[in-house]
Amino acid sequence: MYDNLLANVPTDLYIGGKWRPATDKGRFDVIDPATEATIASVASAGTEDAKAAVDAASDAFPGWAARKPRERGEILRKAFELIMQHAERFARLITLENGKALSDSRGEVAYSAEFFRWYAEEAVRNIGEVSRAPTSGARILVQHRPAGVAVLVTPWNFPAAMATRKIGPALAAGCTIVLKPASETPLTMLALMPLLEEAGVPGGVVNVIPSRRSGPVVGAMLADPRVRVISFTGSTETGRKLLHGAADQVIKPAMELGGNAPFIVFEDADIDAAIEGAMVAKMRNIGEACTAANRFYVQEKIHDEFAKKLSERMGALKVGNGLEDGVAVGPLVNADTRNKVVNLVEDAVGKGAKVLIGGKPPNGKGFFYPATVITQVPDDAQLLREEIFGPVAAIQTFQSEDDVVARANDTEYGLVAYLYTRDIGRGLRVSERLEFGMVGLNRGLVSDPAAPFGGMKQSGIGREGAHEGLMEFMETQYISVSW
Repeated sequence: MYDNLLANVPTDLYIGGKWRPATDKGRFDVIDPATEATIASVASAGTEDAKAAVDAASDAFPGWAARKPRERGEILRKAFELIMQHAERFARLITLENGKALSDSRGEVAYSAEFFRWYAEEAVRNIGEVSRAPTSGARILVQHRPAGVAVLVTPWNFPAAMATRKIGPALAAGCTIVLKPASETPLTMLALMPLLEEAGVPGGVVNVIPSRRSGPVVGAMLADPRVRVISFTGSTETGRKLLHGAADQVIKPAMELGGNAPFIVFEDADIDAAIEGAMVAKMRNIGEACTAANRFYVQEKIHDEFAKKLSERMGALKVGNGLEDGVAVGPLVNADTRNKVVNLVEDAVGKGAKVLIGGKPPNGKGFFYPATVITQVPDDAQLLREEIFGPVAAIQTFQSEDDVVARANDTEYGLVAYLYTRDIGRGLRVSERLEFGMVGLNRGLVSDPAAPFGGMKQSGIGREGAHEGLMEFMETQYISVSW
């Protein structure tokens, strides 16, 4: 059943514009989370391969950095067009290795391609400035230069978008790249490389090294003084380790880390609109997103109506293989992720929470878990402190604005928050009080290539998307001159 989809997907390392096996011939299996069947065997890079990839990126850097911005932009624009021409193939490949429903995968492909179109336009927006020093009278000339070799480490939950969100600005800035995709989902990025070649990306500018030996491989690259940027999306725990690793060479970090998003519904909200937003914020990517609504706070007066309507919507979602028609809830990516969700729900129920819908994994093959709504969640429930990363909505009530703001901010994370109210004054006032890098005000979706994506506190450093994303791959240079 996989042959046609996988027929043209390379499975070796992509270094210097060429496909090659790992130096030690190591490989690992990629699993279909819906069937638990092996769908591919992929080369597993070691430290020697990592060094070769940095060599290739370093050698390619001077030529790529010297390209005119418009030339780099036109290549990115062509890459956007090629992805959209192959959109259905990429969507099916994402579902095959990740498990998400095909509708989610189609949305991801369009979203991921948009980063290439956006940064095709941003490549020519690297604008400096000239001013005159008020005391000396010298001119202050400021320009932004490509930082150098960038190491990109991406997660499994969005195999295409989390990579293109980094590749796009890096290439637009003039950097060269070594990408290490998640070992659960390496196929999507390997399949992208022939399209980047067709778009005109020279050999060595983008290198892809899947690996089951992530720690040593990334560590070897961070120890190389030629690497100047580390861009990582993943857990806060891993981000902390990478920050330690980057410190010795003073490598510029761009970290998009974990989240624990509150979803606040005030009693004056349009409840139907809030339900629509909740379905997006919670069930986009079946909850396997750092932006997923994790904690639902609903004002007491409307709690029962909200919980009933959300349960009806969640309970109507079809569970099954994401490649099948009508399926909205595919499997979680692996057994560990599914088991974590099981344990978090059991912990909450054991402490007094009430399951309204779902709450039990089905029997049989695949890492499935149904859409679940639980209420009366106690404050000491583990899922209020951890990212659930699954299709579970945990609801608590609140009484006042001060109460809900304090509870929403009571987390080490600060990535995204959502709130619904008809009172725009309240909405903006509460948004400013929330300690989160992004706020969805009467919206259940905040991600946009044109917007600066990132968090406060332990949810990360830096921003992706928008013009800010380009600057993560730039170094600012100041020249003092008189004329």
